[in-house]
Amino acid sequence: MTKEKATAKDTEFSLTAVPPQLKRQGLWAAMVVLVGFTFFTPSMTAGGNLGIGMNAAGFVAAMLIGNIFLGIYCGILGYIGQKTGLTLDLLAHRSFGEVGSFLPSALISFTQIGWFGVGVAIFAIPVSELTHVPVAILIIITGIVMTLTAYFGIKALAVLGSIAVPLIAILGIYSVSWGVREVHGFANVFAQNPENPISLAAGIAIVVGSFISGGTATPNFTRFSRTPKTAVTATVVAFFVGNSIMMIFGAVGGAVTGVADIFNILILQGLAVPAIITLGLNIWTTNNNALYTAGLGVSNITKVPMKPMVLAGGLVGTATAVWLYYNFVGFLNLLSGMIPPVGAVIILHYFFHKKDYMDESYPHTAVNPGGILAVAGGALVGIFVQWGIKPLNSLLVAAVIFVIIDRIFGKRCTR
Repeated sequence: MTKEKATAKDTEFSLTAVPPQLKRQGLWAAMVVLVGFTFFTPSMTAGGNLGIGMNAAGFVAAMLIGNIFLGIYCGILGYIGQKTGLTLDLLAHRSFGEVGSFLPSALISFTQIGWFGVGVAIFAIPVSELTHVPVAILIIITGIVMTLTAYFGIKALAVLGSIAVPLIAILGIYSVSWGVREVHGFANVFAQNPENPISLAAGIAIVVGSFISGGTATPNFTRFSRTPKTAVTATVVAFFVGNSIMMIFGAVGGAVTGVADIFNILILQGLAVPAIITLGLNIWTTNNNALYTAGLGVSNITKVPMKPMVLAGGLVGTATAVWLYYNFVGFLNLLSGMIPPVGAVIILHYFFHKKDYMDESYPHTAVNPGGILAVAGGALVGIFVQWGIKPLNSLLVAAVIFVIIDRIFGKRCTR
């Protein structure tokens, strides 16, 4: 009785699978949500850094390789989310155990709340400088508005994304056109020998690291999709095409102006007012997705339905926004080596034990040591190994560890 009432109130299915009859989200609606997720200001700023530090060939290679990885990684997770109807956190119940799932839930939720706070500050601080409205007031207003829209769930995200995505696309296209005209042709945009060059490996790491955290949470959004094809198509478009577009928008502006921050690039292009409006909607869309994801993760840990946890996450993110803006970037770099192993474990466990996911009465273990050890081993490599691409290193090491343990111990790691 109590469980039935809780499920009835939990309209976002944060504690249960989405019923098959409620998987109604078509391709357009799924793409709006996911493309809105990837149309994010920090991705443009990451592109700005690549534009300053890489020549044209290096930038294109880093962008393509990095976003192909993201498209494949997130596409597989999107497929799993649609097939099972489960959130990332409920999938973690299977692969990490009920108690063990607190580890990936905490990692993803903490990171997403951090991104929410960073997004609030990225918008509020430059707007304060332009309008002279006190930063604290703008932080509070921005945080409250973004938290409330996240509170209304997936339908509110789709409506907001349908407005924000076209606007940021229009502004980005104009910005790129301005940059190309400024240097008299696309061939002159990128320096052949940048003053402070970025290696291809470092460039790929920037592309992958820009969205590996949010990408791991893809099942949270694709579980509502009508078919697996819809889920995978929307995800690949968002993380390959969408993220590539954002990188190009930032890279051209960064290469031409020598400034990486997209807001400052747009100001230099005489687009201050459009930047405030469009950038605000852009950050708003992705922050809603980030807070939605964080709410699901905290809900898994506390067993409280998602919506109250969204409010709590928004409060924490807003209260710490300025501190996060100036201090969280370094910590996010640390987490970029810790989060890919979570996706690796979830993907491998699903394909190794697919039949078990169709059985709702399948008994969960408290802790799956294979999943925990894989994340720990992958994270250690991601944090301390300096060669190669950190997110890829950590993912591959975690995959190897999990496969070995799962194949040796089999069902003993999942029952």
